[in-house]
Amino acid sequence: TAAMSRCCDPEDYQSVFSGRFARRQSKRYRRRGLTAAAQHIVDFAISRGIAGATVLEIGGGVGQIQVELLRRGASQVTNLEISHNYEAEAARLLVEAGMTDRVTRRFLDIAQAPDEVQSADVVVLHRVVCCYPDYARLLSVAAGHARNTLVYSHPAANVVNRVQFGAENVYRRLGGNDFRAFIHPPQSMIRAVESDGLAVAYRHHAWDWDVVGLAR
Repeated sequence: TAAMSRCCDPEDYQSVFSGRFARRQSKRYRRRGLTAAAQHIVDFAISRGIAGATVLEIGGGVGQIQVELLRRGASQVTNLEISHNYEAEAARLLVEAGMTDRVTRRFLDIAQAPDEVQSADVVVLHRVVCCYPDYARLLSVAAGHARNTLVYSHPAANVVNRVQFGAENVYRRLGGNDFRAFIHPPQSMIRAVESDGLAVAYRHHAWDWDVVGLAR
């Protein structure tokens, strides 16, 4: 999931993150709960204190992380997205959870319009940085909007992921789709977020997705 328009033509993005993709995400969440990486994100946010907190999720997709944070005491969530294909499933999840009035969903690229978004206590980016070429700008802007906590995931920089991402990018290129996924340098990403006064407080490494949590 992501909220970025500069990575490719918006139509290419919509075709990758389609309504079918959204339905698959929400179905999985209903049946099995959060993925391991998403659960680590939620656990870190809770460990920093979530009661009454405001949350900004950049590219939150159908919003399963938001539902979990609200259940654990967060007060309000703002979600930023560019794909409209998530909206039906996101609305359905919020109705089921009784949380419709606690989430605001907007369509905006925060890296290009940072002043149009208010800061929040907690900022989350799950499976988003890999969709944006200028990761340093995205992460530094996100860090600037985090009052207390920032947590993000990124693809583990290993051979398996590099082969998989490379193959998917070739497939899209052959199909005329300009969307690309990236495995950015982990330490360079950390430098981008630490530049705004945040410090790494948590790191979880897995074969597929790494999670990094930072605090003021």
